[in-house]
Amino acid sequence: MLPDIQSVREIIVGIARQEALTTFSGVREVKLDGSVVTEVDHRMQARIQEALRGRWPDYTFVGEEMSAQEQARMLAESEHGFWCVDPLDGTTNFASGLPFFAVSLALIVDGRPVLGLVYDPVRDECFQAVAGAGASLNDTHLHASREAELRRSIACVDFKRLPSHLAGQLAQAFPYMSQRNIGASALDWCWLAAGRFQVYIHGGQKLWDLAAGSLILLEAGGCAATLDGEAVFSPELGPRSVVAAMNPELFDAWKQWVDNNKE
Repeated sequence: MLPDIQSVREIIVGIARQEALTTFSGVREVKLDGSVVTEVDHRMQARIQEALRGRWPDYTFVGEEMSAQEQARMLAESEHGFWCVDPLDGTTNFASGLPFFAVSLALIVDGRPVLGLVYDPVRDECFQAVAGAGASLNDTHLHASREAELRRSIACVDFKRLPSHLAGQLAQAFPYMSQRNIGASALDWCWLAAGRFQVYIHGGQKLWDLAAGSLILLEAGGCAATLDGEAVFSPELGPRSVVAAMNPELFDAWKQWVDNNKE
């Protein structure tokens, strides 16, 4: 039997409220991939790992702030499944005082996400989903709107990681109405599921960036694929590109435009 998502939610929300809403004034580091990490990332990851292990010891734990070697070892040892955690998605925002960051947690069993939760402590918004049971925001059901057209859509676009030609086309010949980027991948997925964006594109996300959010979008009625048309989620550590939309019709139009402008 899967863990009860409300019990998981209590753990994550409690830790996030205690840790991530404090005023950040500590040390920030730059990792080898150029991203930022803070003492709060490490402290939250340790607390989440300890709490989950205490309640559900059969699952291993893969966290963003582990070493690559430890992440690979945990994946290899995940016989019953594993928790995938980004303790502070949007760390650069957090460390800079920009109020867009979240905790992202997914449970992966048999190679797919079966439970996902993203908590934004600034807005006290908890997005969650269980495979086959739908998605919600603070206990209000999320469901895809059928009304949007691509030309009237707000797009969430991460230009930095996209192929240069496609990025140029998106900047100069974009098919949507307007573009945003908030710098927290887990929230990107959730805001798309909630209809705050209508389409989304990203050139390379890691497992902990997309595991929970992709399930939440899927359970809300949205669609996603890689730039090459593969399933976005794969239980591996390498980066995955994302093309997504809040409903199937919009996804078809968006993906066709992207395919026509990739090269």
